[in-house]
Amino acid sequence: MQTVPVLTDITLDIAEGDFIALMGPSGSGKSTLLNLIAGIDRPDSGELLVAGQDITHLAESELAAWRAGHVGFIFQFYNLMPVLTAFENVELPLMLTRLSRAERRARVAMVLGMVNLADRMDHYPSELSGGQQQRVAIARALITDPVLIVADEPTGDLDRNAAADILAMLQRLNREAGKTIIMVTHDAHAANAARSMVHLEKGELNHDNSA
Repeated sequence: MQTVPVLTDITLDIAEGDFIALMGPSGSGKSTLLNLIAGIDRPDSGELLVAGQDITHLAESELAAWRAGHVGFIFQFYNLMPVLTAFENVELPLMLTRLSRAERRARVAMVLGMVNLADRMDHYPSELSGGQQQRVAIARALITDPVLIVADEPTGDLDRNAAADILAMLQRLNREAGKTIIMVTHDAHAANAARSMVHLEKGELNHDNSA
């Protein structure tokens, strides 16, 4: 079996509270790097320190628990459960916690209010626009109060106005809530919403702090 290296000798330091846009052509390793930082994939060598935790050698169960408590995920195609309402989709990560039903409901209502969807909480994904579905996904990412939000092409499936709304929301989360955000994008306009950019080309990083 042939081994194909995706990332080569990567060193990346991201400050707490930063908003990084990770750019690069298709196949450059952007999503792989994002998955490594989020604890989805494991590196073949090197170390990964995220939020003060060395996650490199955690057991699978420990890594799953770490992800659940520290990382919020936002995807291009929302990844919502179609048979669940907006409320139920956002509540889903809390089902693994010890919160009571009343505590879960209060937290979900609060977070849906933060993304301006309090009046849509009983709607199913098929009854929501793309921008609204992505806001549900953002609410789900926020529900466990993670220190890190990873967003993989979060505006890639949205029209210009909906994309601008999502980018403004991410900026507010970074600026007002202090969330550290790493966003993979191929869109230069979306990348300009971040504080800084990192370009990935053939598995190698180039930094650009001009964003």
